[in-house]
Amino acid sequence: MIGDYTQRPFHSGLKHRALDPATWVCQLESWVESSDEAPLSRHTETELKLAIAPDRLDAVTETSVVTRRRSGEAVVGHLRSIYYDTPNRQLVAQRAVLRVRLTPQGPIQTLKVGAGLCRGEWEWPVAGLVPDLSVITEPDARAVMAECASAEWVPVFETRFERRAVLLDHGAIELALDQGEIVGPDGTSDRISEIELELKAGEPADLYRVALELADAVPLWVEPRSKAARGFAMAAQQPPRAVKSERIVLEPTGSVDSAMTAIFGTCFVQFTANVPCVLAGEDPEGIHQARVGLRRLRSALSLFRSLLPASQLDWLQTETRWLAGSLGPARDWDVFISELLAPVCAAFMVHPELHADLLALESAARAQRQRAWEVARDALLSRRHTTFHLQFGAWLEGHGWRSQPVTPTSARLFRPLDEAATVLLNRRHRKARRVGAHFAELPYPSRHVLRIALKKLRYAIDFFRTLYDDRPIGRYLDRLGHFQDSLGRLNDVATAARLAPRLGIDPVAGASLDRAMGVVIGWHGRELAACEQRLIDEWDDFRSAKPFWGRTKRGEPES
Repeated sequence: MIGDYTQRPFHSGLKHRALDPATWVCQLESWVESSDEAPLSRHTETELKLAIAPDRLDAVTETSVVTRRRSGEAVVGHLRSIYYDTPNRQLVAQRAVLRVRLTPQGPIQTLKVGAGLCRGEWEWPVAGLVPDLSVITEPDARAVMAECASAEWVPVFETRFERRAVLLDHGAIELALDQGEIVGPDGTSDRISEIELELKAGEPADLYRVALELADAVPLWVEPRSKAARGFAMAAQQPPRAVKSERIVLEPTGSVDSAMTAIFGTCFVQFTANVPCVLAGEDPEGIHQARVGLRRLRSALSLFRSLLPASQLDWLQTETRWLAGSLGPARDWDVFISELLAPVCAAFMVHPELHADLLALESAARAQRQRAWEVARDALLSRRHTTFHLQFGAWLEGHGWRSQPVTPTSARLFRPLDEAATVLLNRRHRKARRVGAHFAELPYPSRHVLRIALKKLRYAIDFFRTLYDDRPIGRYLDRLGHFQDSLGRLNDVATAARLAPRLGIDPVAGASLDRAMGVVIGWHGRELAACEQRLIDEWDDFRSAKPFWGRTKRGEPES
């Protein structure tokens, strides 16, 4: 095990260049929780990370989860690792991390590739603290490092922490309690207080089961970022950033079952990857992308609902609805302040009295937004969210939807994906056309139902788009996108009307705020009324769009 090393300053023997966050941090954070790539070769690390308050770490070893499962005594050591990359972050671009860790046997060089629960990992003893590419002999590892063969290596940050490790379940799982810090080259630091569960034998779902027992015993939450991801972001002085969904790559010859694994997983990854950004509370886009991930997941559950056992579907819909509801008000206030109120304030600056009312409205709206953000953060740090996150992980890893009787319906799980995708897209397309019939006469509530139907259609297209040629998809999405944007604007104004009753504090202030809110709603409502004919034309244009899913890339006709 790792010995106790003197805490030395950040390694200064190598030249450190100024970091360029714009070129690499966003890319790093976009894959912080991605897990759709297969681990390389036989060198695989399967690990689940949980965050915990420092004063609760000691309590973990006293829980029945550990005392009942432990195999042998705990081993304590002090770890010091230096993380390297090239000046232009070539390893980050390849989703790879290179570090040198000090051990009693000498320095150990480690290369990790990928992210999420499973990732490729290789280790080699080296002579010093500087990376040595000559020891890398494995073909997969050499392929990762090929572009960096002649590069200059720079230390980016290091980690220093105490680790208490114990084996559970006869050595099948290693539980490690880490407490210390991530240290940047300029002396800045970020606290480490976490639990790592590493799979030594068995199935990945076993990690989630142990984590669920721990979550019942002590307060903790899932940490989607590795120490490396946190360290690179800290060194670049970048707070957690919003993360968009990665493209889902499906094969026409695959099954519906395999597609469900990829789709459910990617949607949940988008949500969880944005949790750190929401908790940081600095970027409204984090709330937006977290909600998009949840909406996509809820849409996927609806898309495959006939293939999911009823009890599982009810549980999934209940928990995702609660999470979406916890984040929704914060996003509503973000949109109201930035997209509805701001342009009206700018337009009425020449009207002092009305502008004063609008500024008072802005102040009240920001106070409401702050409260809504606190509700969102409380939800994400709650035991309910942690429990759902771990239960969902176990369900996904174990393909929980397969736990049902064999019937003609459940047999469709193994239907060829290209056939099923055509059926599902047709169903979504027909429903949208049916809901939008006689669009010009539809009242707002019916248009809202249409907007939701179109979102579900759009998400289904995103899920299956790699099965089809890009050009016809682009033409179809252009028509759909324009119409969706217009309906979204209509929904924003309707949302403002729903927010209005929450603003009044006292009769005098309430009247002033009501007047200002009326101006905001009236301003945008007039704009929407002027665009009504364009909205009708956009609906007609979308309705006439020819579906692109008649043939997949395998070339089979529509079923």
